[in-house]
Amino acid sequence: MDLSPLLGFAGISLTLALTPGADWAYTIAAGLRARSAVPSVAGLCAGYVVHTALVATGLGVLLAARPDLVAWLSAAGAVYLLWLGAATARGWRRAGFAAAGGTVLPSGERLEDAVRPGRPALDFLKGLGTSGINPKALLLFAAIMPQFVRTDSALPVVAQTTAMGLTHLAFTAVVYSLVAVGARRLLAAKPRRAQAVTLVSGVLMLGIGGFLLAEQAVALVGPALA
Repeated sequence: MDLSPLLGFAGISLTLALTPGADWAYTIAAGLRARSAVPSVAGLCAGYVVHTALVATGLGVLLAARPDLVAWLSAAGAVYLLWLGAATARGWRRAGFAAAGGTVLPSGERLEDAVRPGRPALDFLKGLGTSGINPKALLLFAAIMPQFVRTDSALPVVAQTTAMGLTHLAFTAVVYSLVAVGARRLLAAKPRRAQAVTLVSGVLMLGIGGFLLAEQAVALVGPALA
């Protein structure tokens, strides 16, 4: 069996997983805000499972052939990213408190008791939404992955796309877990830095969302005005 297509895709996949973006911003914020980043990372990974299923069932080819549909999905992802960025930026004061123990507020209340605990189901769904309609993920799965599929291979197309999807899933699970743990260990004990990083993460998501929304607006409205 020729492994060169899988290895070629793996190189691109790892590069994208290591590239800071919306997923990274959400992962860092989750690592600092929630008591556990596992639901958030699991949600991000679940989004890539959805993308893999879409490509394996042939819907990815349909998306690749319908740039207008991809543009609408990307616009929806941009709007969601704006909402998530605003929510993250608003909660910057609570960053790092989930893991900070022993600190007492002027009121006499323990800092960790004053912070609302994370909601695993909601964190999971936020992660699912972040990666599920992430334009970078749509690009990887709908446009790039099909280029590495070999119709003359002994493996069925479904098996090839599933293997590539699982490869990307493994990369993102490891990278995002390390990012979340690293953010927590490096910044959770330093509330001011954690707050600053969380605020920057929120602003980054707002910036990425705004840029993507403007880009898709041009793609959707531009042809009609031409």
